[in-house]
Amino acid sequence: MRSRYWGIVSLLLPLAATAQSGGSALPGRTPVNATDSIVVQQMYFEGMRKKTIEDLKGAGDMFARVLQLDAGNDAAMYQLSGLKKLQNDPTSARELLEKAVSIKPDNEWYWLALADSYEKSNDMPRLQRVLDELLRLGPGKPDYYFDKANAYYVEQKYNDALAVYDKLEQMTGLTDDLVANRQKVYLKLGNIDKAASELQGLIDRNPDQIRYYLLLGEIYNSNKFPDKALSILLKGEKARPDNGMVHLALAETYRSKNEIEASFKQLELAFASPDLDIDQKVRIVLGYMPRMGDPNAKASALRLSRILTTVHPNEAKAFAIYGDILAQSGNYKEAREAYKRSVQINGEIYQVHEQLVRLELADNALDEAIKDGDNALSLFPNQAWMNYMVGVAYLQKREAPKALSYLKNTVALQFDDKDLSAQAYAALGDCYHELKDNGRSDEAYTRSLTFNPDNAYTLNNYAYYLSIRGEELEKAAVMSKHSIDLQPNTASFEDTYAWILFRQKKYAEAKEWMEKALVHNKDKATQVEHYGDILFHLGDTEAALQNWKKAKQLGAASPLLDRKINEKKYFE
Repeated sequence: MRSRYWGIVSLLLPLAATAQSGGSALPGRTPVNATDSIVVQQMYFEGMRKKTIEDLKGAGDMFARVLQLDAGNDAAMYQLSGLKKLQNDPTSARELLEKAVSIKPDNEWYWLALADSYEKSNDMPRLQRVLDELLRLGPGKPDYYFDKANAYYVEQKYNDALAVYDKLEQMTGLTDDLVANRQKVYLKLGNIDKAASELQGLIDRNPDQIRYYLLLGEIYNSNKFPDKALSILLKGEKARPDNGMVHLALAETYRSKNEIEASFKQLELAFASPDLDIDQKVRIVLGYMPRMGDPNAKASALRLSRILTTVHPNEAKAFAIYGDILAQSGNYKEAREAYKRSVQINGEIYQVHEQLVRLELADNALDEAIKDGDNALSLFPNQAWMNYMVGVAYLQKREAPKALSYLKNTVALQFDDKDLSAQAYAALGDCYHELKDNGRSDEAYTRSLTFNPDNAYTLNNYAYYLSIRGEELEKAAVMSKHSIDLQPNTASFEDTYAWILFRQKKYAEAKEWMEKALVHNKDKATQVEHYGDILFHLGDTEAALQNWKKAKQLGAASPLLDRKINEKKYFE
């Protein structure tokens, strides 16, 4: 139903409609006297005042008291009906309206409200009778004809609906609304030729009106006549070659015919149209996202999103989606540039800032990550992830005091994201370790592991820092071994475990795990030096010396390495 205007019926009625009914009463009732009439008016307007200030209960009480004194007061019935509707009591609302129209059968507002009630309850027979009354009161109002035809449509009385539309056409001529509604009926009747013929007539009379080509093309496409759709849409393209919607419709038609190359060419033409809504273009590009593993889909998405930035150079979302596609394609440098352009155009979209800084961190562009991260935080200071990423960038630059403030902000802001909490506390552990605050470092690592006890990197770092301090070695060994179980064949984790075993004087086991680490990363200077330390304690001084020398060649720079080499002895 076309109930777009029925929502206004609960507002104040025109003055003539709200006036007292002249002492009217229901059959068998005694009319109200003059004194009561004055009281009724006062109560009615008090009810209207309460309704205006949204005291709905008080208003309802007033209208009910009006009806106690004047049972035939149709205006009070109407107002009380509206309140019952708001209170989810549709039955009482409908009964009040039925009484109101019986008293004032020429009040159009009452009939409109009753029509709305019948439509909501899907009572089509009663709705049809109400619509007849509305047509009696407003014979020149096209909306009532549309409503009556739609009611017939709902009842599947398609020929009756067509008869109403024919009558309406005599009044208004052939309008777009009339054509669109009549098309639905023709299609329900399976009369595709009739639907097409009417639209073709509109095209013949209005060859520049592209919407008629699109409607006819859609009818043919939806009813599996792609060749007919293609024929009419190509005529539309000839009439308006710059119309993006025609190119989109042609792209879909070619796709249905499995002519992929022709379909994509039409998509390109559609994207090249500045008049085609950018949001529609963005939705099309996003449709490629799940298929980015397919090289053809990736290439198509890149091509379309690149066109998007050319045709819409001042739209931030164009560059944002281009950045997303570039990032999905592994073109991180270009993606960063696209995201930068997006935030320059419109810095109010936080997600784009975050994508930009994430890529900068991944590329180890630490200064840029800090600069762009601080810019984002000037606009969005309470974003926990952004605080975390800037903190990590400073930490990787070995600027622990600066990192500390951002990481503290992160844990203060974050409440629900356990993954972020785990990572933030782990980074705080690293930060405090750099600042030689072992107590706070251990506390931070412990907090991190309460959020994620299986974070292999946190387990490894915490275990390693305990081992170099020679503290809680049993706890360190358990954590280190767990990190290896979670992420096998990781050289740095195996090195940590070997070093803990070394500190526990379990030299044979330490040798076994250090050799595994060297298999997975044979040229890591620190691991080679540690291997020499282990060999020395196993009594193989010559092999230890060779590994110490090799570690020095690889760049190891521990303060005691030269002394180990010169004196052929382990120093701690």
